Amino acid sequence: MKTIHLIKPDFLNLKMDSPLVLASGILGLTASSMARVIRFGAGAVTSKSFNLEWRKGHRNPSIIPFEHGLLNAVGLSNPGVDEMVKEIRLFRQKSEAPIFASIFGRTIEEFAEVAKRAAEARPHLIEVNVSCPNVRSEFGTPFGDSPQDTAQITRLVKKAAGDIPVSVKLGPHGPGIGLMARVCEENGADAITAINTAGPGMLIDIRVRKPVLSNKTGGISGPAILPIAVKSVYEVYENVRIPIIATGGVTHWQDAVQMLLAGATLIGVGTAVYYEGMEVFGKINKGIEGYMRENGFSALKELRGLAHE
Repeated sequence: MKTIHLIKPDFLNLKMDSPLVLASGILGLTASSMARVIRFGAGAVTSKSFNLEWRKGHRNPSIIPFEHGLLNAVGLSNPGVDEMVKEIRLFRQKSEAPIFASIFGRTIEEFAEVAKRAAEARPHLIEVNVSCPNVRSEFGTPFGDSPQDTAQITRLVKKAAGDIPVSVKLGPHGPGIGLMARVCEENGADAITAINTAGPGMLIDIRVRKPVLSNKTGGISGPAILPIAVKSVYEVYENVRIPIIATGGVTHWQDAVQMLLAGATLIGVGTAVYYEGMEVFGKINKGIEGYMRENGFSALKELRGLAHE
């Protein structure tokens, strides 16, 4: 993949050839799959969210496509921090691109312990998943719905991470994403990732008259949530000064440009890989570059937040 200098982002002093980031949960389990994504045009990758120990997640069916996206109740399945540390280290041997470690915890204290262990692999950023909607029934209300819990988690993870930057991944629910982003910034976060999957939502099979997912409910991703994600990024931008990793519904280059205009520095791409394959990164890169050339922009930062003016 040829480097496109026009779309190199300025994000926490990291060297990236594209503003596109593989979102957590998609091809993020092995070093080889993540390195492949870089070769197809992503500027950075995010691991699948992991915690201290192996987690089975929810039984199948756990992912169901529908007309406008995916309904997902994988349930944060992962091999645990020890295995993911190995994969992150191996990725760093295979690629010079940044890798972000996505972590979660069953308790507030576990977030700090996972962050400390993850930091041993020297990821370029630790993304703190406090907002997964498809484990509500198991963990209770997401930590990201509580300003107090989110503040405490941010402080603890920031301390445990040492010199590694921290981004807190927020959802569109709770007391307001602008407020929550400000809480994260005030407690040491270096960036905000917005948003997680929306929901939870449900689909019912009319033939058997039961929910289609084994978990009954799941997070909603894909094109259906793009307007929610754009609005959320817009709101976060108005409330904080730290950079934003915008995720949620980005499938085409026009979607990515919307995120930049709303205030994003980086753009996460996830469900689009299901629809378009890994070639989607190159397509979006080319589209952003074309838009910039046609409109006389010479750097991504010139687009950032223009919708607020």
